[in-house]
Amino acid sequence: MIRALLRAPASPAEIFADALRVLAAISIIVAGIGWGPQGALSLAATFGVMLFPRLLGLPPAFDIIFCVATLAASWSSVTDLYLTVRWWDLPMHFLTNGIWAALLYVALVRFEVIADAATLPRPLLSAAVMTTALGLSIAVFWELFEWFSHTFIDSEVFVGYRDSIGDMAVGGLGSLLAGLSMRMLLGRERVVEEKASPEAIG
Repeated sequence: MIRALLRAPASPAEIFADALRVLAAISIIVAGIGWGPQGALSLAATFGVMLFPRLLGLPPAFDIIFCVATLAASWSSVTDLYLTVRWWDLPMHFLTNGIWAALLYVALVRFEVIADAATLPRPLLSAAVMTTALGLSIAVFWELFEWFSHTFIDSEVFVGYRDSIGDMAVGGLGSLLAGLSMRMLLGRERVVEEKASPEAIG
């Protein structure tokens, strides 16, 4: 995985994904100057998270979507966009929950914690179920983090029953869509077909 992180980009799409990571690194300084240490810490965590698609060697298209969504979500939080535009958190939860669940699914498969859906009789259904479950788990932990932040760090962090349930529901839908789109997101159609074919099984 370290080799995947350190290797030079091999296509314009990979260069663009790396440029997004550079933008995230620059954003740490910008957020620190404009929004203080908390903003800088948030963008530093974002930069770290944006390294994972490259570490796992995921396709550039997924890498770009992941980086754009994660960076947008972080800046939305730092600039209080979620408070000024109340509906904005729903599409962000839908998108980020889905791609984070897909990333977590791949990571767990790579470390052999869960089975690769491509090796199972119903790969599409298996990937959708597992990714949705992971996405809902992420959504729950995120709402717990928001409650913790509101209670112990910043009382301006918005929490509420309807907000939490809505965020989790939308995040679950995004994760379901990511699971159904897993082969397209990760470019694994040929692998799944080969492993699931009768010839491969025989």
